[in-house]
Amino acid sequence: MADNKHTLGWIGMGRMGYPMAERLVKDGCQVHIWNRTRAKAEPLAEKGATLVDSPADLANVDVLFTMVSTGNDLEQIYFGENGVASAGNGAMPKIFVDCSSIGFEQSAGLRARLKERGAEFIASPVSGNGKCVKSGKLSSVASGPKAAFDEVRPYLETIAGAGVSYVGDGELARICKVAHNVMLGVVIQNLAEITLLAEKAGVPRHAFLDFMNNSVMGSVFTRYKSNALVNLDWTTTFTPALLRKDLDLGLAAGREHGVPMPVTAATREALQAHFGAASLQPDPQAYLDMDFSALIETLALASGMKLESENVPVPTGLEAEG
Repeated sequence: MADNKHTLGWIGMGRMGYPMAERLVKDGCQVHIWNRTRAKAEPLAEKGATLVDSPADLANVDVLFTMVSTGNDLEQIYFGENGVASAGNGAMPKIFVDCSSIGFEQSAGLRARLKERGAEFIASPVSGNGKCVKSGKLSSVASGPKAAFDEVRPYLETIAGAGVSYVGDGELARICKVAHNVMLGVVIQNLAEITLLAEKAGVPRHAFLDFMNNSVMGSVFTRYKSNALVNLDWTTTFTPALLRKDLDLGLAAGREHGVPMPVTAATREALQAHFGAASLQPDPQAYLDMDFSALIETLALASGMKLESENVPVPTGLEAEG
């Protein structure tokens, strides 16, 4: 449980941001919230959060958390018109904690600009989706000044029930998140391939994935994605476009640091086939807006297979906490 000695701000009430902020509210923290679409934040205000009218209204909180879509969104929230740093009296949160997934250089630039204004910056991207948050199985990786991290750690641990890993100063958390998402891409690609191989040989998808999940190769990830692969549930948690972006970032980092990444490169090219297959669909954009696990549909086409839902209940292992 957080010690709740700080006043907290939170910006971003999307698929991830809302349940993350909700955990702080449920823990008794004083949380002031803002979202571009006010209606998305109102339900959390009804649960005890304080809803404000603009990011500038959060200038007086002690710690500001953000969970937004892009680095450009973050720059606007921090330094744009009515941004957190735009208050005329020079007020600023002492610590900024960003849980979004943004690029290394943009993150470093924001850190430098905040430092000039006397504020510390903690990069703390997360691993998981909204269901992981609600079930207490979200995890986080953090980097930045150690003293600032120690101050906000109790709040991060409230948000990320599965644990928080501190990896050092600067933008090291960003490289960890990119590496994480590279593995995400490699695992889902290979899991789809072997699931189709087993099915074409005569094994039902649910039976094969049950075996895999109960083996040493199973994981939280393979278990919660099994329902999607078995029942063709493409409810979006992460899009193919975002996965492709992270694979590209991983490959670029590999070139910068002189690390060969042949498996990542092969996965990147395999994923590109999913974008090509979209052009054959009645609604290409809708196909690409589906969850990234839908790439098994593309692989099935290449295998001469037409997938159908097996209509078998598959536990995800992400049941919400009470």
